[in-house]
Amino acid sequence: MKPPARTIRSFPLRAAPVRARESGFTLLEALVATLIMAIAVVGLLSAISTSLANAARLSEHDQISLLSERKMEDLLAAPMPLGQPLTGQFAPAETGGLEAGWSAVVYPFEGNMAAVSDSVLDRLVLEVWWMSGGKRRTLQLETYRARRVQDPAELGRYPRG
Repeated sequence: MKPPARTIRSFPLRAAPVRARESGFTLLEALVATLIMAIAVVGLLSAISTSLANAARLSEHDQISLLSERKMEDLLAAPMPLGQPLTGQFAPAETGGLEAGWSAVVYPFEGNMAAVSDSVLDRLVLEVWWMSGGKRRTLQLETYRARRVQDPAELGRYPRG
């Protein structure tokens, strides 16, 4: 007997049913997004930290500048011996808790050109120091003041202008 003839049946081609793509992220996409966000946050925190440190340093410098100006005004108003340094420390309440101090010296600068005059010009140098971050920082101010000499022998210490 002869094997039965095979008939070819045609079936319409059907695509396998496609599941609708679910919305959302894959695990890889979520990991990449998290990594990018972490890098951005670390950079932002670093910038904020640097900004805060700079603001504190500038605030400290401003406070020392104001103290220096006030000390300079006090020294200008007080009589000071020539060439002898005066030193002191600021109270912690004045400095906001910083350890700070000052040193000042008056130098003869110039005598009056007229030999009969008893007015001279002194140079006052003020150095203010403070401790910041374990380091000693300094700020130096300098000014001049005119005054009348009480002792005529003192005029010899001043060069004539």
